[in-house]
Parts: sequence; structure tokens; C-alpha cells
Amino acid sequence: MNTKYLDLLAQKYDTEEKVVTEIINLKAILNLPKGTEHFVSDLHGEYQAFQHVLRNGSGRVKEKIRDIFSGSIYEKEIDELAALVYYPEDKLQVIKNDFNKEEALNEWYKKTIKRLIKLVSYSSSKYTRSKLRKALPSQFAYIIEELLYKTEENGNKEQYYSEIIEQVITLGQAEKLVIGLAYSTQQLVVDHLHVVGDIYDRGPEPDKIMEELINYHSVDVQWGNHDVLWIGAFAGSKVCLANILRICARYDNLDIIEDAYGINLRPLLNLAEKYYDDNPAFRPKTQADKHTSEHEIKQITKMHQAIAMIQFKLESPIIKRRPNFNMKERLLLEKIDYTSNKITLDGSTYNLKNTCFATVNPKQPDMMLEEEQQVIDKLLFSVQHSEKLARHMNFLMRKGSLYLRYNGNLLIHGCIPIDENGDMEKMEIEGKSYAGRELLDRFEKFLREAFAAPEKTDDLATDMVWYLWTGEYSSLFGKRAMTTFERYFIEDKAVHKEVKNHYYYLRENEDTCHKILTEFDLDPEHGHIINGHTPVKEIEGENPIKANGRIIVIDGGFSKAYQSTTGIAGYTLLYNSYGMQLVAHKHFNSKEEVLHDGTDVLSVKRLVDKELERKKVLETNVGEELCKEISILKDLMEYRYMK
Repeated sequence: MNTKYLDLLAQKYDTEEKVVTEIINLKAILNLPKGTEHFVSDLHGEYQAFQHVLRNGSGRVKEKIRDIFSGSIYEKEIDELAALVYYPEDKLQVIKNDFNKEEALNEWYKKTIKRLIKLVSYSSSKYTRSKLRKALPSQFAYIIEELLYKTEENGNKEQYYSEIIEQVITLGQAEKLVIGLAYSTQQLVVDHLHVVGDIYDRGPEPDKIMEELINYHSVDVQWGNHDVLWIGAFAGSKVCLANILRICARYDNLDIIEDAYGINLRPLLNLAEKYYDDNPAFRPKTQADKHTSEHEIKQITKMHQAIAMIQFKLESPIIKRRPNFNMKERLLLEKIDYTSNKITLDGSTYNLKNTCFATVNPKQPDMMLEEEQQVIDKLLFSVQHSEKLARHMNFLMRKGSLYLRYNGNLLIHGCIPIDENGDMEKMEIEGKSYAGRELLDRFEKFLREAFAAPEKTDDLATDMVWYLWTGEYSSLFGKRAMTTFERYFIEDKAVHKEVKNHYYYLRENEDTCHKILTEFDLDPEHGHIINGHTPVKEIEGENPIKANGRIIVIDGGFSKAYQSTTGIAGYTLLYNSYGMQLVAHKHFNSKEEVLHDGTDVLSVKRLVDKELERKKVLETNVGEELCKEISILKDLMEYRYMK
């Protein structure tokens, strides 16, 4: 151990007693039960549904309430207490409106504060006092700790405890205390949150999800394909930016661009108005709960066409300068006969419909008009100078990764590219072949390089970010080719099909999962692969738990667009010291239903894996880090205090 480092550490632990105390503390923590991990995936901008799942801990909050109060209070009171914990400010407003007299409200405060104290005490039972203190509202920490650790022996201090609550109410602090206790409960029920990809996409409020995550007490993110698209745009990829704008236009979601992130779309609209007309293939998919006028729809339709053509043009030079991407067949603008309006793909010729090639030069199809170049340059400048977007993307880079090995499990949004035999597929990059974990590490290295140099817009790192969105060996895409062009312009649906990587068929096989877990240095007999990305069609009987429990797919349709296909409104996963539980969620209607009716959105819980012995902190990633700290502290003891 470097002696300078130990000297520095000794400034914090400047006596032998301090070192010994910390070693004892850390050793003791290793024997506590592991905290509850909460897994969510494919949020797709659905903030309201996500916020509810986050606040109720996928049912853990109500479970804790039932554990304590079942049989002693009515079911309606359990529902009301749960709603208070989920949405304390809103529920308090409802409660206050229900009481005509201040005396009755004050009695409710006394009863509720006592119940919340019991709930916080029960929820924190496997944590140290130090960790609990950090979860409490700082302004009430002393008061809450006094109430938490009260004893009924001899009744000597009963009046003391009653007076604390009485004074809280008399001094007008009851509402603030109730709110603080509610949020402390939320934090204590879930120790750590994993977001297994796709915060962004077609939903209306990904920016609000990002704000929620930034303020969450403990979280990590495994990037999804849509997250990487946004990261890529901020990192300087114009083609990633074009894809984002096209998708937002397609789903009538340009408010995210303009209102949430303050990016001016007027240059794109001016270009669109000049060259494009109404076109049924590019009309936005309108949302039932959003009114968009016919005039706005036509504007979006024109912008949709303009940015789609910019995207197709931007793809071509990347494909040409990166032959190792193996995407030559995607040079689609060059395969068009602009006289007959036909295209030849894989030896078959198709008629094109709903075309919008006004800005295409048939002799140089991928050549950008000067106006188009100016538009994409202005848009990129706006994106890279959005303060809010910069904060969100920096958070994603700081807390994110392509995959995560955590507590014996492999968390990955999409797939591990494999061939028909279940072997890792290889991709050549700069003259060297990569596969499996090594390939994903290489992808992440390029992504971080691109993000660190946003002024570079056509280097290998930036091109590789786009490849992660659409390349055949991308762990995020997981298909042979993206058929966006075909779906816009060719009627024959046979060419719309996107062929999935063999991973999606072979992941049902336990041996394949064992092979993948081994590739990532995880125990193949006890580890799990936790996936998102592909919605599980429960309505058709598909099981999210595959390969005898080795793989769990938790994309069940948070996005409203997928719920008619999946039959549910998303899966989440809970992993505590006793084992794993998969939770299916019903459609979330509104916060108002929860507040007034006590409605919740959980359905069946399924046991995935049960621990034979209760898992301790010692057996977790956190435990591994604590063991390293203990080792360093022992080195310090020997170096400074045992000479």
C-alpha cells in the first residue's frame, strides 16, 4: 500500500480508536441482510406510470403497511396510508379538505404520525442507525430519532413522547413532518434502483423521468438503444440527432425537443414548408390524451419528411467510410430508379409509394442541400448548448453503462450477439476481432470517447454510436437491419420484417444462458440475465421468466403504445435478501384514482428465485467494496499504530 495514501487516510482516522471503531462498524454491516434492489426497464417517457411504481416500490410500501397494521386497522385505512406515503403533498390536501374542524385534523395528525413512525421503524430494521439518519428529513432528524427509539418500559417517558408530537402540531410543523416521514419510507423500502434501459422514446415526459432519477438516492442505468441515440446526438452525431427528431415527429412528440429542452425547430419547419406537402405515410401517430390541430398535424408531417430525408442522406457516408459495419446493402437511396419510382432489394423490385424525394439529386442521392446542411448544423448547435439536456446526458454517462455485473446478475438492455450455435458473434474493429464481453467493452469505450469530444462529428467513435443504434452486432439493436425506409415507402410488409439476432431464440435455452453468464465471469448456476428491450406478450401466453429462471425479461409495456400487444403495463423486479419477485403491473390511469379511491396498479407477483439462506451484505457488490475498505484500514492500523 502506498504510504502517502495511508498518511492521507490517517488525517481522517487520526487515532487508533477511530480506525478500530470503523473496522468494527464495517465488519458488522457485512452481516446485515442485503438491501432491496428494484429493477425497471423500457420507461419510454411514461413519467406518471414510472413515478407511481417508484413511489410504491412495486408494492413493497403497501406490503410493509400490511405487515404492521393488518388486523388492527381497516383495509380502507391501509389504502389511505399507502396513498399518503406515495403522494404526501397531494393526499394531505385531500385529507385537509375532508376535515371541517381543526381539532379533528390535529387528532388525525397524532394518529398518522404515530403510524408513520412505526412504518419508518419497520422499514429501516435492516439498516444501521447511520444509514437511517441519512434517509430522514434533516430538519426533523432529532425528533424522529427520539420517537423511533422510544421504549414503553415503566411509562416514565410517555408524556415526553406525547409532548413532542403535541408541540409539532401546535407549532404548525405536522404537515412537514408527515411529508418527510412519507419520503423517508419510500427511500427505506428500496435500497437501490436499476434502470435497465430506454428512458427515452415515444412517451411524452422523459425529461421528468431524468429529473426524478437525478434526485433518487441510489441508482444506476444500463443504456438502452434510445438512450444511446440521445447520448449520440449530444456527442455530435448528426445522424443520431436526425433519428431523434424523426421519431419525435412520428409520435407527435416534438414538445420534448422544443418545450422540455428548448431547441428551436423553426429552421427545420422553414425547410419543410419549402419542399414538402401532406403525405399519409408521414402523418404523426396522434395521442388520445393530446389535442393536435389539423394545421399542426400538417406542419409535423412536413417536418417528419424533411428530417427523414436528412437522416437517410447522413447514413450513406458513414456506411461508405466504415466497410466493417457491413451495411452496404443499406445504401437505399442509390438503389432507387427515380424515373420509374421503383427500388431493387435483394434481386426483387418494388414500387415506391408516398415518396418525398424533392431534395434528392438522382445522380448523387446522398448529397445534402446547402439548406439541409445548415438546418442540421443549427439543430446540433442547439442540442449541444441546451443546459438541461447537458445535465441529463452527463448524468446518463456518470451513472450508466452498456451492461452491469451486480450481485451475481448480468443487467443488459438488449442482447449478447450470438450465432445459431450460441457462440459469441465477432465484429472486426480497426483490424481486430471482438466478441462477447470484450465487444461490449469496446462499444462502451467508443461511446465515452465520442461523448468526451463533442466537436468531432464524423470520427470512428461518433460513427460507432450510430452503429449501436442500428448495427447487426450491436447489443442494443439485436437485429440484422433496421427497415425504417421500407416501412415508409414499400407496401409489401415482407420487406418490413427485421430479423432478430439468434439470442432472442436461444435465450430460452439454459445452456446458452450459462455460456453468457460464464463469459461475464458470473456463476452460471445462480446468476441471472436481466433484460429489457423486447416487450413480453403476456396476452399471448409468453413467459417473462425463461431458461429455468436464468433469464428475466422485464419489458412488459410501460409505454402505452405497447400495452395492446403485451396485455399489461410493464414488469418490474424486486430482489431482497429472501430472493427475487417479478411484479406485473396493470395500466396506470391517474394519480387522482390513487388519492381518492386507493387504487393501485399491481397484479400477480411471481417468485423467480428463493434464497436458501438469507443473503447478507457480505455477498453483494457493496460487501465487496466494504471488504476492501476493511483491508485498507487494517493496513493503516499496522502502518501507523502497531509499529
